[in-house]
Amino acid sequence: MKQTEKYRIQRKACLGPGLKLMDIWAPEIAAKAKPGHFIILRTDEKGERIPLTIADLNQEQGLVTIIFQEVGRSTDDLGRMEEGDYLEDFVGPLGRDSEIDNFGTVVCIGGGVGTAPIYPITRALYLRANRVISIIGARNVDQLILEEEMRKVSHELFVVSDDGSIGEKGLVTAPLYKILEEEKVDRVVAIGPLAMMKAVSEATRTFAVPTIVSLNPIMVDGTGMCGGCRVVVGGQTRFACVDGPEFDGHQVDWDKARQRARMFLPQEKSAREAIGGECTCRKK
Repeated sequence: MKQTEKYRIQRKACLGPGLKLMDIWAPEIAAKAKPGHFIILRTDEKGERIPLTIADLNQEQGLVTIIFQEVGRSTDDLGRMEEGDYLEDFVGPLGRDSEIDNFGTVVCIGGGVGTAPIYPITRALYLRANRVISIIGARNVDQLILEEEMRKVSHELFVVSDDGSIGEKGLVTAPLYKILEEEKVDRVVAIGPLAMMKAVSEATRTFAVPTIVSLNPIMVDGTGMCGGCRVVVGGQTRFACVDGPEFDGHQVDWDKARQRARMFLPQEKSAREAIGGECTCRKK
């Protein structure tokens, strides 16, 4: 048993197959974190450092909410932890917080688990009296998260899924194009898979709408010292952990970002196969 209650998992919930939510007791982080910030955690002293953008905060109770998808050995290990367990490390808030202002009409887009970090940004923009139009998408109904939460902080909400099992069938860019063609949009914020953020950035470029994306590449120390989170933005090398994680989507070199994201796929696959087992929880 640890000497402190810090980093205790206060609540755990299954949002869908391989999708978990955890409330972590970390009062110092909860007191300082803002939308757009991320944390880096370790499950144990031999664990990999996992960067996760903060999904929500409860400053009164000292809780930080994280939502993650089990995609490899480390996130599988995290997903096996239960309420009452303690994380070895929980470091933050890290990175630059989101720019929150009264921009006018803002479109907020969350793809898959990217809906988790877009939620606090959407809420903050909504509270700053922006007209907020949100689009959230997932592969299917079981993978869609935070629909009701996003609806409460949006003036309009569009839901799409790859297979049409919830909302409209298709990609997030379909309603986006329609919105861009029908009204003046002052800003777009998109968080999700690289392919989605690239497609959104290409769509908004045509309409000259400023577009912000959040990059979460390979990270190690989270302080800019190791250089592991290099991304190319506007032809310059930037470090996502200290210069981001948010960048101008029109300036990101998406091909290089994709190459870095796929660097360790064989190692990740073999590590996951070594422990076996899959998530069996389903959305309630």
